[in-house]
Amino acid sequence: MYKHILIATDDSELARKGLEHGLALAKPLGAKVTVLTVSEPLRPEISHAARQQIDAFMKERIASIEQSASEQGVTVTLEHETDVSPAAAIVRLAKLNGCDLVVMSTHARRGVQRVVLGSQTLEVLASTTIPVLVIR
Repeated sequence: MYKHILIATDDSELARKGLEHGLALAKPLGAKVTVLTVSEPLRPEISHAARQQIDAFMKERIASIEQSASEQGVTVTLEHETDVSPAAAIVRLAKLNGCDLVVMSTHARRGVQRVVLGSQTLEVLASTTIPVLVIR
């Protein structure tokens, strides 16, 4: 059914649920998996020490993703994009890699919170024809 699944994660607790769900789906399908993290570009004034902390955090995030994949028995390709719009990066990479399913999570905010905070999931849904599995 699905041959290449893109799992988008920001390493939040909710996103980890999405990661686990996507990995569990990929295993019986024998699907290829790409796990994507997206970060905003760093401002030039950020110090060298802060950049080192960010690098250390990203290494921990990658190790955590690899461990989850290993526990599920799934091999993953890890991708990291820098973009002011995570949704745009998700859609772009899914198309570029020929993914036929995107798995991501949502906080399902409503009302003012959704207007103020926005929703990357809604942007992805509105910007792609690739099926999107949304985990809550």
